[in-house]
Amino acid sequence: MRVGLVVGQRDSWPELVRRARLAEDLGYDSIWVVDHFFGGSDEMGDTHEAYSVLAGLAMVTNRVRLGVMVAGNTYRNPVVLLKQAVTVDHISNGRVDFGIGAGWWEREHEAFSYVFPSAGDRVSMFEEALEAIDSFQRNERTNFDGKFYQYVNTPFEPKPIQQPVMPMLIGASGPRMLGITARHTAIWNTRSPLDEAKAKSALLDEKCKEIGRDPNEILRSVWPAGSQLGSVETLGDYIGSFREAGFDDFLFAWPTDDEEMATVEEAARTLLPELRG
Repeated sequence: MRVGLVVGQRDSWPELVRRARLAEDLGYDSIWVVDHFFGGSDEMGDTHEAYSVLAGLAMVTNRVRLGVMVAGNTYRNPVVLLKQAVTVDHISNGRVDFGIGAGWWEREHEAFSYVFPSAGDRVSMFEEALEAIDSFQRNERTNFDGKFYQYVNTPFEPKPIQQPVMPMLIGASGPRMLGITARHTAIWNTRSPLDEAKAKSALLDEKCKEIGRDPNEILRSVWPAGSQLGSVETLGDYIGSFREAGFDDFLFAWPTDDEEMATVEEAARTLLPELRG
């Protein structure tokens, strides 16, 4: 079982360093940022770029896993995104979980002049990107002739520290995306409530069986849409209910007040050791 904290990137650099070090010192397993360039409720607030932040946090931590929850495929060419992730994998000595999704926020695309394809095209782009990303990590050179991406005798060095590929985390919901998840990922993340998460997890199981993959090879991960940090009891009940449904990776947004911070600190002392057995 893993429990991580989304430290974000909308605060000052000293504050982000403090959060990362505190999460590691408390015994949490991972820290995460998100791949957005401004906030949904406050577009003018400071927002730092995800992989730049992650590279810096890799330098001030030693143990925690590091990831972007999740990088939007439409924001960068896949080879550029992979270069960023592999660079941080080297900086961190192999601690990156490579989070990626198809992209969804139309306003952000509009604001930064990114093309916003149809939902179907975004999924097709995503599928091609994952095939290319896998090849870049495994092969000396890649030739790929897709509808959206073409690579000609493309070299990719260095390879990630983690061999043969970095663990990939995909955020996915629909049947087609879950089918892609079954073929490519080590970790599947959802933000759904329990009943919806169970249904999607069952569908992911079916998609795995269709291609002959053991569903147990995919770690099930959840990041709740709402806060579960009101008390240690609330947090424990939430984790317990999802663990019964087969989820073993949990992410929680950084505390918004002193009460939630007290929950994070107390849970590190009492709840997490208990849950880890």
